[in-house]
Amino acid sequence: MKLVFKFGGTSLANGQRIKHAAKLVMNHLAENKIVTVCSAMGDTTDNLIDALEAAVSGDEEKTNDILTQISNIHIDAIKDAVSLDSAREIVYSEISNNLERLRQVLNSVYFLREATPRTRDYVLSFGERMSTRIMWGALTSLGVEAKYLEGGEAGIVTDSSFGEADPIMDITVKEVRERINDLLNKNITPVVTGFIAVSIDGAITTLGRGGSDYTATLIAYSINADEVWLWSDVDGLMTADPRIVKNAKVIPEISFEEAMEMALFGAKGLHPRALEPACQGKIKVRIKNTLNPSAPGTLVSETAKGFDSVVKAVLIVKEVAMITLKGSSVAGKAGTAGRILSELGKLGVNLMMISQSVSESALSFIVRRRLSSTVINKLEKEFVQTGILKEVECEPDVVVVAVVGEGMRGTPGVASRVFGAVAKRGINIRMIAQGSSELNISFVVKEKDGVEAVNAVHEEYGLGDKN
Repeated sequence: MKLVFKFGGTSLANGQRIKHAAKLVMNHLAENKIVTVCSAMGDTTDNLIDALEAAVSGDEEKTNDILTQISNIHIDAIKDAVSLDSAREIVYSEISNNLERLRQVLNSVYFLREATPRTRDYVLSFGERMSTRIMWGALTSLGVEAKYLEGGEAGIVTDSSFGEADPIMDITVKEVRERINDLLNKNITPVVTGFIAVSIDGAITTLGRGGSDYTATLIAYSINADEVWLWSDVDGLMTADPRIVKNAKVIPEISFEEAMEMALFGAKGLHPRALEPACQGKIKVRIKNTLNPSAPGTLVSETAKGFDSVVKAVLIVKEVAMITLKGSSVAGKAGTAGRILSELGKLGVNLMMISQSVSESALSFIVRRRLSSTVINKLEKEFVQTGILKEVECEPDVVVVAVVGEGMRGTPGVASRVFGAVAKRGINIRMIAQGSSELNISFVVKEKDGVEAVNAVHEEYGLGDKN
């Protein structure tokens, strides 16, 4: 089989884990051809963001402290993961060069007090470049003939939308297919940086949140792989967050549509954008745990059935706020809602849910809590002060509960069961939204009631382990 393995940051958090991940690749090479894709080690990407912000603000001491921390983590990882002397020398030399280049660019940011989107992508690329180089060394130490490739060298070409670049698919598919298949045909294991690519003019770009998963599925689509295995620190997709639902269990199989719905609501180990190439190419995706590799994990496929329950999972989205717009001008006046949404779009605000009554007298939507004050200020200035809206209300103490399952489509009584289960716990629902796909019912409750609401629905549909 032709497989793509992607290892997340927790799977590569230190040298021992990188060595363990390399052994997983080696153990599956006997019967398969494998492309390995790596995220940055542990919290490296967050550390790079912090270093960049410190440099922009002129905090030289903090910038240097973070650089030292990043350096120590990677140098220690080389010692633990790379045992072959010749490979260790190469990896140490490359990592040292990367650290020096990183230091130089952060020094430039410090003096300029500015970081362009292009500079930001360049800085963030160092996490994957260093972790992938160490993975190459670990594989080489195990006797695997491997080839280190950055995203652009693998053939992933994007536009110049720094921060969340879009692949130019016709070029990417052609280049990746030629370059990766050439290596696989020679029994060479490609080891590719996740998250980063290259623009048409040769600048390093990043693929945004979930970018390493996206790299893996783009490569899989391009080479027509049989499966993608996403290795993380969880046994698979869960029926609910096990931290709040004690008997939550792993979902054995799930469809692409269901997985995308779950990913949109923050299910750990998934990003909706990353699933698109796999779905388009009908390539199975497995979510596996590097710390428990014998566990079957979750299989995402076109025909997956999972278990018999109408509902597959109940998710909770925290750190959100509900904003409600009221005023006679909202009702019946063409274009008002469009203007409101347009203004929010200009602010770069993503609306997670929208609900409007038939009377059109009020419009409610959900945004990330950290953006709520910005949204309110903008709406009051543009619409309240001009008399278009009467008032803007904000409830910052809410959460979204999302109920997901393909079996809900066409099944009568799902909403009544969901809301009935919540009502029995004495919980008031503040807002409801359901898409035409019928794969998801989302509702808003007060933050203090969120955990209870999730448990109520989870219990109503018997999703938990019976043990």
